[in-house]
Amino acid sequence: MITKTDLRDILDLPLFDTTSATETFQNQTLRPVLKLQNEMYLMFFKDYALRKISDFDTLKKEQKINFIDQSLQKDNALRNTMIGITIGMLTPEEMEIYLSDTKSSNKRIISMLTERIKSQWELI
Repeated sequence: MITKTDLRDILDLPLFDTTSATETFQNQTLRPVLKLQNEMYLMFFKDYALRKISDFDTLKKEQKINFIDQSLQKDNALRNTMIGITIGMLTPEEMEIYLSDTKSSNKRIISMLTERIKSQWELI
């Protein structure tokens, strides 16, 4: 049977003796999940943006980037949905790690996701 981890790309990110457990979780789990779910994030955010600003497609790059930043920082419903899309792809073992420090994990998820969406603003 295919597992959730089988669906993810293995990212070749270096591990050092000084790498914290939180950083290891980010690089070995969260980043591959964000990459796997990229299309879902973009689809969801585009729908969100068009519901909030009907002429979103006509905004300039800077306006779109600012909207992405502001939305992911301030809209708790959007943040929680994006986090849910992410943690839904965790294994039970990974969920235990996530639950041991949800605040830090959520902050990392939103930070990485904001950068990911901003870098692909043309697709939204």
